[in-house]
Amino acid sequence: MAGLWRAALVLLTIAAPAAAQEAVIASKPIVIAHRGASGERPEHTLAAYQLAIEQGADFIEPDLVMTKDGQLVARHENDITGTTDVANRTEFADRKRTKTIDGISHTGWFTEDFTLAELKTLRARERLPQLRPGNTKFDGHYEVPTLREVIALAKAASAKTGRTIGIYPETKHPSYFASIGLPMEAVLVAELKAAGWDRADAPVFIQSFEVNNLKALKQLTRAPLIQLMAADGGPADKAEPSYRTMATAEGLKAIAAYASGVGPQKDMVVAGDGTVSPLVADAHRAGLKVHPWTFRAENFFLPSGLRAGANPADHGDMSAEIARFLAAGVDGLFTDYPYQGVQARDRHSR
Repeated sequence: MAGLWRAALVLLTIAAPAAAQEAVIASKPIVIAHRGASGERPEHTLAAYQLAIEQGADFIEPDLVMTKDGQLVARHENDITGTTDVANRTEFADRKRTKTIDGISHTGWFTEDFTLAELKTLRARERLPQLRPGNTKFDGHYEVPTLREVIALAKAASAKTGRTIGIYPETKHPSYFASIGLPMEAVLVAELKAAGWDRADAPVFIQSFEVNNLKALKQLTRAPLIQLMAADGGPADKAEPSYRTMATAEGLKAIAAYASGVGPQKDMVVAGDGTVSPLVADAHRAGLKVHPWTFRAENFFLPSGLRAGANPADHGDMSAEIARFLAAGVDGLFTDYPYQGVQARDRHSR
């Protein structure tokens, strides 16, 4: 979700004689592992998150959806047709449904129709096999992780490495889940409180494309909140007319009343031709951090001048793209390739 780079907040571990304490200090822009190191492992698996931590990511990002029995699990969408082997599992053939979610019709298998125990029998698959064929060798290897497992991984890695690994959960389709009797907010906050992360300086950012979801969370937790924004459209909860109006100077001031930052689609910050918008400057004036999404190495996702050849799956110069955003002053960035993000950030920060 991404310009003149200023100091951001990164989480480090401060060792104390009895226990490690987490603290937020002014330092480099943060690198957020988008669904883990999802360029190199199937997304939203513990393996993808673990690799991202090894590559130096400051935060790992689980997209959160609900199970039938009210548990939070990490999947890109509640439609798990393309990210698990569910379509090949004959015992679940009768679970296939057609549903309207945020105004769009989807046909497939959905997390809310499975208990956690049933989901745990499934195995993850690469979501973008045409662009990431190397990841398909891991198909069938990994379970669908719970939020609790992601938190445990981050805490264990923090203890092992001596640096604080944060989590950056996104609530997916919160209005839809509330409409079917599975509201997400209290469940998420309970998990964070159990982890000791109900603090303004907790190693957590909670993000959402919706507005009322974040406003409700503001009343439940002290953890910082991030308003996601896309280049087109508007929040599914219809709380605002469009993301474009939310990205104006006045819109950003309104966001600052309930959130600590914004996560804009990257083209809203720096266009493909390198033109820098006023979004970062306006957000900073409003007291908001800016964490743009998503930086990916494949030609398919890069501006034309940074591509390497014509094959959409080949890798171009993602580091050069990141450098444009670092120069524009963003406070962090989402990337599928955390090691490249860390390297680009560290080069800029020297």
